[in-house]
Amino acid sequence: MNDFFYRKLLVYQHALIFVKEIYALTNKFPSGERHCLTDQIRRAVISIPSNIAEGMGRKSIKERIHFLEIANGSLTETMCQIEIAHMLAYISDNELKMNEEKATDISRLLAGLKKSLEEKKE
Repeated sequence: MNDFFYRKLLVYQHALIFVKEIYALTNKFPSGERHCLTDQIRRAVISIPSNIAEGMGRKSIKERIHFLEIANGSLTETMCQIEIAHMLAYISDNELKMNEEKATDISRLLAGLKKSLEEKKE
């Protein structure tokens, strides 16, 4: 059995790419934000694939679903912080739109995986 099967999940792969892109985006933030918004947004975005992986490492479907819900919460938190960065003029309208689209895709994938697990549970 492969204990790291979560790596094959499309949602996990998209979440990893999102982490990389958010790190690149936050590198452009003012240095005064290094220990505030930059750190906060990075912690939130890292939490997305981390919770997907942790959840898939759990044996019960109920626990797996719970961690997917946490991952979705972290995705929502990330988007809130991206909106704040936009409001502060750290990112452009286009960067906001692109990240909203990526977050929407990840959210759909999370919802699909959750639905699939819920169907197995029944």
